[in-house]
Amino acid sequence: MCAVIDPLLTESARALRRRIAAGQLRAREVVDAHIRRIEAVNGVINALVHDRFDDARAEADAADAAVRRGDVLGPLHGVPVTVKECIGVQGMRKTGGLVSRRRVVAEADAVVAARLRSAGAIPLGVSNVSELMMWMETDNRVYGRTNNPYDLSRTVGGSSGGEGALIAVGAAPIGIGSDIGGSIRMPAFFNGVFGHKASSGLIPNTGHWPQPQNAARRYLSTGPLCRRAEDLWPTVKLLAGPDGVDDACELRALGDPSAVAIDQLTVYDIASSGVFTIDPELAAAQRAAARHLESLGARVIPFQLAGLRSAFSIWSALMSQAAETSFSEHLGGGQRIPIARAFFDFARGRSPHTFPALGLAAMERVQHLLPGQRDALERGRQLKAEVDELLDERSIILYPSYPDLAPRHGRPLLPPLKWQYTAIWNVLEVPVTQVPLGLSKARLPLGVQVIGGHGMDHVTIAVAEALERGFGGWVPAA
Repeated sequence: MCAVIDPLLTESARALRRRIAAGQLRAREVVDAHIRRIEAVNGVINALVHDRFDDARAEADAADAAVRRGDVLGPLHGVPVTVKECIGVQGMRKTGGLVSRRRVVAEADAVVAARLRSAGAIPLGVSNVSELMMWMETDNRVYGRTNNPYDLSRTVGGSSGGEGALIAVGAAPIGIGSDIGGSIRMPAFFNGVFGHKASSGLIPNTGHWPQPQNAARRYLSTGPLCRRAEDLWPTVKLLAGPDGVDDACELRALGDPSAVAIDQLTVYDIASSGVFTIDPELAAAQRAAARHLESLGARVIPFQLAGLRSAFSIWSALMSQAAETSFSEHLGGGQRIPIARAFFDFARGRSPHTFPALGLAAMERVQHLLPGQRDALERGRQLKAEVDELLDERSIILYPSYPDLAPRHGRPLLPPLKWQYTAIWNVLEVPVTQVPLGLSKARLPLGVQVIGGHGMDHVTIAVAEALERGFGGWVPAA
């Protein structure tokens, strides 16, 4: 990868838009710089899987013409963005990493993509995903594996891993991902950028494939990954609100991060669920984040939520209860794949599926036999009630993003359940902002999750902005 990064690739979307609108920069110049960056690094990280560079250049020229005419400009006028491949961008592939869908192309923009375009944003292309968006490593038989730009031997996370890697290398100021178990936050963490899982029902998921069912429509959150914290809230505001199709999306009043008084916050610092040991550098980074908020006047309380020990069983039970179509049926295009035959084909090197996908398909068939599943729904209700009572407009939780620094490729399978640190918050339906906290001694990203009460997205984002000021935020993966 390039050792020196163009300064344009470090600016926020808001800063780029201001300079374009003022005539200090041309949109074409900005778009070309980001395209050059992708062309320089994508052969190594394999993050962008279908580009629309020619169309993006033409749209940038049109954006510059609009500035010259004095047209009214949108809040992202001329700003390049990237989008997760399972979220529709007209004319771009929409396979979800499944070989059986390798020729599927989006016929229309998803609602979030349409809202980005209406604001003046220019999509550069779509990014890699894990197979069927249900594993924490970005790898599939359609596009292959995405590599972490801080260490190519390590994972970018999943399932929005392509987005995490692209934002980390400066290939776009804003990316759009989706998250039903950590699929925005783990890639944001492993790639050292900001990511936001919105409160349930805030942003419509129309145009996402596959579509969640029943209660899972509230567990899935479409939202932004950003290199600068100041872009989180404007993007959330832009994407939020009912679209008339996704009836799980609600109209609600939005707060204002600038009105959040950090010195009035109570910070519940939860060091771990107790299920896995947290890497010492991650634990130290979280303690430092708590101390920084305390130095700003916040009240920090070391805390525990006993229900977090049951995070995996709660998440899996609630997801299972919501699903009408099984993961195995999605893999098989509507019919359950024959598991024994599928593993036999995999062993012979003839499977169209990745090993984690086959493992998840097998696990869902015996999930009811796993320890703790029997009363998991009731424990989930209790934990949700406890969290809802704990959190309001003046309180947040700090919680580890994952027990380890970005793992080497394949290592998340041993053991396979560490993603429960992110997953539990989806079924609790609360907003979570992933915040980078610098790099480890090995130059791998550090970070922490900031959890807020339902509808308090502006509070978690205000804390992210405060932590960025204290720790510097994103460190470009040059």
